[in-house]
Amino acid sequence: MTKVTCMVVTPEATALEEVAEFVALPLYDGEVGIGGNHSAMIGRLGFGELRLRTGSDVKRYYIDGGFVQVADNVVSVLTERAVPVADLRRSDAERQLAEALKMPAATAEQQEARNRRMVQARAQMRVARG
Repeated sequence: MTKVTCMVVTPEATALEEVAEFVALPLYDGEVGIGGNHSAMIGRLGFGELRLRTGSDVKRYYIDGGFVQVADNVVSVLTERAVPVADLRRSDAERQLAEALKMPAATAEQQEARNRRMVQARAQMRVARG
């Protein structure tokens, strides 16, 4: 079976570089699964769970939007943040959601910032839940 190399890069560092049989990513408008010999693509990522599967082993990460490029069995993920699911705390996400709900939303920019924080918090809660 052809495998893929998944590289996750954040502004600070390369967060992950691993070979897997299958990678699942949250796109802005759904989810995509990538196996060996997948056709080339570029996509906009949403907030959610990145899963890497090799055999029965599954590694899970929360990713914070960004972009994905697939070419020549390499999945390149550019994201603001990548956190192992084991390190996520639902209580932190609930606190972030509560803070977002208190943010002002008088202008379009404030509404956009508030909505982004709310979507991030809800995605973290979903992923942390399991």
